[in-house]
Amino acid sequence: MTADQWVALFAGIVGGALRVGTPFLFVSLGECLTEKSGRINLGLEGVLVLSAMSAFGGAYLTGSPWLGVLSGACAGALLATLHGVLCSLPRVNDVATGIALMLLGTGLAFYLGKPLIQPQAPQIPAIPLGGWSSSSVVQSALQINALLPIGIALAVGLWWAFARTRWGLLVRLAGDSANATRALGYSVSGIRIAATAAGGFMAGLGGASLTLFYPGSWNEGISSGQGLIAVALVIFARWSPLRCVGAAMLFGGAGAIGPAMQSVGIGWGYHLFNTVPYVLTLVILVLTCKPGSVAVGSPGELSSTR
Repeated sequence: MTADQWVALFAGIVGGALRVGTPFLFVSLGECLTEKSGRINLGLEGVLVLSAMSAFGGAYLTGSPWLGVLSGACAGALLATLHGVLCSLPRVNDVATGIALMLLGTGLAFYLGKPLIQPQAPQIPAIPLGGWSSSSVVQSALQINALLPIGIALAVGLWWAFARTRWGLLVRLAGDSANATRALGYSVSGIRIAATAAGGFMAGLGGASLTLFYPGSWNEGISSGQGLIAVALVIFARWSPLRCVGAAMLFGGAGAIGPAMQSVGIGWGYHLFNTVPYVLTLVILVLTCKPGSVAVGSPGELSSTR
C-alpha cells in the first residue's frame, strides 16, 4: 500500500467511527440514563428501528430533516414510555417486557414503513472535517453527522447532571436504592418512567441518524442489532456518559474497518470484518461480566431487577 492509501484507510476508519458510532452514542446514552434509574430496557432495538422509520417518514412527508429527527425522537420516547409504565406494574419483569416491546417496535416499523422503502427523504447536513486534505477520498470519509456534536454535548450534560443536579441525584438514588427513595418521599416508579422516556427520546435520535444520514435510507435491516449491542456498550462504559462516547467510537470504528479497507481496494475478508462489532460485544461481555460478582459502577437495583 502507498502512503496515500494508508492515509485514506486511516481516514476511512476514523470517519467511519464518527458516522457509525453516532447511533451507538445516542442509544447508549439513553440506556445509560434508563439503567441509572434502576431499570433495564432490552426493547431498545425496537425503539431504534421504530424511531428510524418515523424519522425517515417525518422527513419525507414534511420535507425537513430536522422535523424528521424530532419525529424519530418522539416515537422512541413513546415506545420507551410504554415500557416504563408496564414495568411499573406489580409482578412485571423488565427483561421480558423489553423483549416483547422490541418485537412490537420492530413489527410496527416494518408494517408502517413498507411504503417508505423506495422513496428518498431529505438528509441531515454533514459537517466537513477533511478540508485539510486534497484527497477526495479523505474529504468524503470525514463528512460527519451534524447530530454528533449534539450527542457529545448530551453526554457531557448527563455527566454533569448526575454529579451536580438534584434531578440527577434522584435518578441515581432510585437506581441504587428504591427503599431509600421511598423513605425520602419520592416516587420510584415516577422517576423510572421519566428516565426511561428520556432515554427513549435519546435513542430515537440514534434511529434518526440511521435513516437520515448513514446509511441514509429506510429498510427493514437498518439497525443490525445496534440497540442490543448498546446494552453491552453501557456495561463496558461502566454506566458513565463520558465513557459512552469513547465506547461508541470504538464500536463505530470496529464496524468501519471493512468499508474502509474496501475503499482502498482491499476486498478480501470484507464480510468477515463486518462481524467485528458483534465479536467485540461477546469479548466485552465475557471480560466484564463474571458470575457471582457485580460490575463496578452498576446501579444497585439492577442486581435485583424483577
